[in-house]
Amino acid sequence: MKRIRDTRTEDRPREKISRLGAENLKNRELIAAIIGRGIRGRDVGTISSDIEKILDKNEGHPEMSDLMSIDGIGLCGASQIIAAFELSRRYREDETKKVTCPEDVLPLVDYIRNKTQEYFICITLNGAGEVIKSRVVTIGLLNQSPVHPREVFSDAITDRCASVIFVHNHPSGNPEPSVQDKDITDRLCTAGEILGIEVLDHLIVSKKDYTSFKQRGLL
Repeated sequence: MKRIRDTRTEDRPREKISRLGAENLKNRELIAAIIGRGIRGRDVGTISSDIEKILDKNEGHPEMSDLMSIDGIGLCGASQIIAAFELSRRYREDETKKVTCPEDVLPLVDYIRNKTQEYFICITLNGAGEVIKSRVVTIGLLNQSPVHPREVFSDAITDRCASVIFVHNHPSGNPEPSVQDKDITDRLCTAGEILGIEVLDHLIVSKKDYTSFKQRGLL
């Protein structure tokens, strides 16, 4: 087992980032730079390799529980990895994107397609159909965590948006809308009309498919 302190200074991940740039490091080296060190009996390279396998399996969308199942990764290490990916995702989302069809929305919400809980997202858009912001409104089963218009439209009003698109995932893998999905959508559309914010679509996504309320004529 080779510890970080036994590695030549110039070959340590953080020093290599400074010397060569992050783009020139291998994935496991970047992971090692984030978590910093290993534990007794498991060096940082071994732990980083285990993390890399999980990232490959989850296509770069790590789950807290998966990371914490690794021997040597506790709450602190798992939180560092999750935070790094979330921060990167948020900055990528802030790039101006124009939405003209449901397919334009999918890259913005790709990270929820493999989640084991239901995420309800509100995407705000300006008058030109450009994305202002994508936000998670609730996490959990929709029948246990009611989606209330107050929470959904609060940030939309702050954004002074012209329209919104709703997205939530079905962990079951079946993207067909339920009766409750339709009721929630109807209620949110009514609230949007009162506020003068148009609901452009509601997408239900799963691992391999999606359903668009607009394409189905359900709006």
